[in-house]
Amino acid sequence: MSNFTIDSKNTNYQYDISVYVPNMETPKEGFPIIYVLDGRSYFDFAKQTINLQVRNSPKTKIEGAIVVGIGHQENGESLRRFLDFTAPASDYHFPEHTKGKWVEINELGGAENFSRFIEEELKPVIEARYPINKNKQTLYGHSLSGYFVLWSYLTKNKCFQAYLAVSPSLWWNDEELFQYLENEDVKENCSVFIIAGEQEGFMVTDAIRFYDKLPTCETKQLYIAPEENHASVVPTTMSRAFRFLTEINK
Repeated sequence: MSNFTIDSKNTNYQYDISVYVPNMETPKEGFPIIYVLDGRSYFDFAKQTINLQVRNSPKTKIEGAIVVGIGHQENGESLRRFLDFTAPASDYHFPEHTKGKWVEINELGGAENFSRFIEEELKPVIEARYPINKNKQTLYGHSLSGYFVLWSYLTKNKCFQAYLAVSPSLWWNDEELFQYLENEDVKENCSVFIIAGEQEGFMVTDAIRFYDKLPTCETKQLYIAPEENHASVVPTTMSRAFRFLTEINK
């Protein structure tokens, strides 16, 4: 495993990058790769999911993959997420359940710049250092970064072949991603997996509605995790999400 930082010219911000490479023979085409957003929180979960289960792939259905965690600096992380993970808009509307928390956020709508950081700055570094299969690239995110995953699918779908969105914040800005759905063409060259915890209330309803309206793509799946909530859904569904990748990569 390696850790390093990247100073992005696109976002004017320094990101913490963590990389895990399976201890196994490199596939002829290179390893599949999973880019994990909110890396400070979820990189270790993703790394261990691969590391522990790839040892018995025939039973676990988890294949070897490089995992890249994209993390924010610890100081100011929560506010920075709202800038990097949200799409640009002329104005923003927030539901009552946010209880006015958004008024503390001064900067929003940096998703385009953050996407360019991944494509123009991070990926070239990863591809120069590690043997990856460019035809098996995945973007993973939870909550607001799950929103970014689906936004990326709808607007930048050539960047990845699979999109894993866990408890995506579909409520963001007056449910704007539902409007994106109406304006986008069918995406037939990539796969989408949406997950939510059974105890997440309106987020479950939102996930089901979004999935039902999702254009036909190569593969799409929805999973509502029994008895799980917004905090518990990631560690309890990581294996299922990565098995989805094995299924579509056959």
